[in-house]
Amino acid sequence: QVQLAESGGGSVRTGGSLRLSCTASADTHHYYCMNWFRESPGNEREWVAFVTTNGVTSVAKSVQDRFTISRDNGKNTLYLEMNSLKPEDTAMYYCAASRWTCGTVKSVTYWGQGTQVTVSP
Repeated sequence: QVQLAESGGGSVRTGGSLRLSCTASADTHHYYCMNWFRESPGNEREWVAFVTTNGVTSVAKSVQDRFTISRDNGKNTLYLEMNSLKPEDTAMYYCAASRWTCGTVKSVTYWGQGTQVTVSP
């Protein structure tokens, strides 16, 4: 059992930046993929970014060139650096661990409780 705890959300204006963190209660090295997802009211949960155990990263096209994902295995912590934020980035952001594949809700084994990001015009 792994518990994931996100932090770093908040309210910013358009163009602002935030850095989300996700701390795991145990070593997440067995989990091939660490992901960030987001969900806004009335929309399905969508994948934002992932990083694999060997450091391969991928981000969704909607956040490409603005968001960067990274992980610090020594600290069991996942990060999401978000720059040039837009109102459409407003959502609850979730950290998630996947054992075998990346980037889909179905592939997730453990979810965090989420952290809210609100971007105002």
